[in-house]
Amino acid sequence: MSATPVERERPAEIAAGYLAAISLAASAIAVIYRPVRLAPFAILVALVAAALAGRGSRLPALAVAVATLAWLVGMTIAVLTSRPIF
Repeated sequence: MSATPVERERPAEIAAGYLAAISLAASAIAVIYRPVRLAPFAILVALVAAALAGRGSRLPALAVAVATLAWLVGMTIAVLTSRPIF
């Protein structure tokens, strides 16, 4: 009988996953409501998550891309519809 060792994630990787999820939620809200207030927060949180996770994680990298795209789309929608951006 051979036992295979269980690989456990580091606590920093778990925190990075939660931060990436928070960033994705804030990005979704930023497209609809005040992109200048929420999108920079989402980008900053996504960058922190990417720094904590390391190179192998895809979710924090996706969060950075989505947060940046949400800022661009949110600003475009706000300007085209003459809604307040702050």
